[in-house]
Amino acid sequence: MNVRTEFEKELEQLHLRLIRMGGLAEEAIDRSIIAFEKQDIALAQSVVENDKQIDDLERDIETQCLRLLLRQQPVAKDLRAVSAALKIVTDMERIGDHAVGIADILVRFGEHPPTQSIEHIPLMAHIASSMVKDSVNAFVHSDMKLSREIIERDDEVDQLFHTIQQEIVTILVQNPSNADEAIDLLMIAKYIERIADHAENIAEWVIFFVTGSIKDQQIL
Repeated sequence: MNVRTEFEKELEQLHLRLIRMGGLAEEAIDRSIIAFEKQDIALAQSVVENDKQIDDLERDIETQCLRLLLRQQPVAKDLRAVSAALKIVTDMERIGDHAVGIADILVRFGEHPPTQSIEHIPLMAHIASSMVKDSVNAFVHSDMKLSREIIERDDEVDQLFHTIQQEIVTILVQNPSNADEAIDLLMIAKYIERIADHAENIAEWVIFFVTGSIKDQQIL
């Protein structure tokens, strides 16, 4: 097997591992959202327990990327592929961590779900979840159009987060005894907002892979 063929084979393996990790990240956020909506503590606990799979894949992918950089010395688009993978894997791992953060709060609720309802959290969560799914698809298909749509969608999540902040303030004013619960709900919203940010980052790195530019700045 010549050097080029070996490199292409390793790139394909890297691609498949990233797809696998993206699927696990999607599953984590979906389960945490369902657990929140249904107050399913067992499902929330499964999110926490399965996070190790994402962490293990992150280490495997990072090791493979470094091996490709050191042994193969890729240039041009090949170098962009490996560099983008290193960035994307970090964002995927953080998505998994934030899903665990949501699950941890739900587990802490235990048999006593929150008495307050924040109507915009489920909507915000489903938009963020769709962004994660679409960011993985954009990566798989090198889809510039979808990547740009994801980036635009993040503004909607940010607006919803600001709305939720105001809802939390109203709860604190009207029911100061529920402060701890309100803070937990705000943390859940913040985790969701960060998940959307990481999905946006993945979309930015897809554009970098295709064009060599990030945020309209030519890099490679």
